Amino acid sequence: MQVILLKDIKRLGKAGDVKRVANGYARNYLIPRGLAAVATTQAIKQARERLAAESRRTQIEVTSAESLAEIVDKLSFTFRVKAGDTGTLYGSITNADIATRLEKEIGQAFDKRKILLEQPIKELGTYTVEVKLISNVTPTV
Repeated sequence: MQVILLKDIKRLGKAGDVKRVANGYARNYLIPRGLAAVATTQAIKQARERLAAESRRTQIEVTSAESLAEIVDKLSFTFRVKAGDTGTLYGSITNADIATRLEKEIGQAFDKRKILLEQPIKELGTYTVEVKLISNVTPTV
C-alpha cells in the first residue's frame, strides 16, 4: 500500500514522502496514529500544500526572530541592587528579572525560560546572557 507520510518517521522517511509499506503496518499503525494517509492524488496535493504553508510560516518566524535579535543584541542593562562589602548581592538576579527588563525595553513578552542563564547572578560584575528566540537565533544581552 502506498501512503503519504504526515510526520517524520525514523527509518521510513520525512513528512510529505510517498512510501510503499505493508498493508497491515499502514492500516494498524500509521493511519490510526495520524502518521500517514493513503496516497491518493488529492492527499498528495493537500500534503504538498500543507508543507508549503508550513515552510512559509517557518520563514516568517525566522525573519521576525532575526529582526528581534538585532534589537536585543544592541541592548545592555544595569541592575541596581544592594550588595555586601565583598561584592556579593543581597538576593540575586534571575532569568525572570532579565525577561521582565527585556519586556519593558522592547515592549514584547519574553518567556523567562528562553533566557539562557545557568545560575542566578549573585555577585557584582559584567555578565553576558544569551536569549534563545528560536532554535538557531540566540542574541546576547
